[in-house]
This record gives sequence, C-alpha cells and structure tokens, in this order.
Amino acid sequence: MEMFIGIGIAALLVIWVVSIYNRLVKLRNNRENAFADIDVQLKQRHDLIPQLVDTVRGYMKHENEVLTRVTEARAAAMGANTINDKIGAENMLTNALSGLKVAVEAYPDLKASSNFSNLQAEISDVENKLAAVRRYFNSATKELNNAVQTFPSNVFAGMFGFKKEPMFEIAAEDRKAHETAPKISFD
Repeated sequence: MEMFIGIGIAALLVIWVVSIYNRLVKLRNNRENAFADIDVQLKQRHDLIPQLVDTVRGYMKHENEVLTRVTEARAAAMGANTINDKIGAENMLTNALSGLKVAVEAYPDLKASSNFSNLQAEISDVENKLAAVRRYFNSATKELNNAVQTFPSNVFAGMFGFKKEPMFEIAAEDRKAHETAPKISFD
C-alpha cells in the first residue's frame, strides 16, 4: 500500500513539473509569436524608409548626415537576427527617424509635397501599429518573466533554460524626450 502511495506522489510530482514546463514553453512561444507580429510591421516600416529618403533627398541638399544615419540604421535593423538585436537596432532606427523629422521642419516645400505627405501618413500608420504590437509583445514578455521569476516555476525555469527576457522599451535618450512637456509658443 505504501508503495502505491509513493508511486502516486511521484507521478503527481512528475505531472506537476511537466505542467510547469509546458506553461513556460507556451509563454515563450507566445512571446515569439508576438514578436512575429512586430516583424510584419517592421518590414512595412523598412520598405517605406527608402521611399521616404528618396523623396526627402531631392529637397534636402545639405542634410546628407541625417539621411545617411536613417539608411544605416535601417540596414542594421534589417540585418539583426535575434529578438534582442532587433530591439536594439529598431531603437537606433527610431532615433534616426526622429532626427529626420526635426530636419524636415526646415523645408516648407518638402512638407507641402503630396508625395512626402502620403509617405509620412503611411509611416505614421505603421508607427501606430508598431506601438500596438509592441504593447502586446511587452505583455507577453511580462507574462513569461513573471513565470520565470515566481515560485514554484522559477525553481524549474533555470533548469530548463528559461530566463528573464527584455521588454521592447523606448531607448533611454528617447524616454527623456517623452517625459518632457512640449513647449508651446504663441509668438
């Protein structure tokens, strides 16, 4: 009788560990699937950038440094292979695009161009979609990280190779700009 109880307890423990492992795998797969949604939006973004750069290049004769940064950041983003590398490269691209937006302000003829306006609207749409899928990705990452860091799954997470994963966050230098209130002038 005691042997059956021992076997029953051992079987329950095995089932419990297997269920924890399966939950961690599902959470990791959910995170990877969420990043696949980001990849779709990033591809659209990457496809639009050369069109934007070509449109802007005709107007901005003296802003080659800005255009070069955007082009190089796009190439780095497209060449990134892992999720973590892509997060870093996309933050660089976002910074470069922000610099382009600032440079564009000095060219009223460019802002009036319908081709530029259409591209700007498309990129804005893609950026909005990216923001939505990044929120979903971060939610999936938080769920995985919670499982990896909380008891009892944290006991087995390390044994099975699961670790805390980074969020897709705004770069530190961009965060400062987002936390500063905009300056409004009526001059």
